[in-house]
Amino acid sequence: MTSEQVAEQVAARRAFGETVCQRIIENIVKLGFPLQTELSLPKFDSAEFSLVTDPFTQTQDLVGYWYNAGKQRIGQIKFHGDGSFYAEYDVVQPHPTKKQWFVEAINAWGQQDNIKTEAKLLDIPQ
Repeated sequence: MTSEQVAEQVAARRAFGETVCQRIIENIVKLGFPLQTELSLPKFDSAEFSLVTDPFTQTQDLVGYWYNAGKQRIGQIKFHGDGSFYAEYDVVQPHPTKKQWFVEAINAWGQQDNIKTEAKLLDIPQ
């Protein structure tokens, strides 16, 4: 895959990807985290993208990974050849209002016209 092919795919999915990022951010805010937080928030263009061949369908999937300042992976977004997508973005913080929960990540999935998001919560043993 050439960098031009990757750039074309990123450009073609930018608006969709930015919408997905916005929905993830909305979910983080809905949980009660302030926007001015120490959490980094997903930005479509800050992901590092590549094209990968899906071993099952043989379609070209566009995959982007987000990294923190220490180069640890903190999220991914994957656009499948059939138009669907899956994204996961690490939060890794105690829930801001429900102390019995730990927020591991926000997951997002679906199609361009049907984006679903969900917090991945872990029970904190008392």
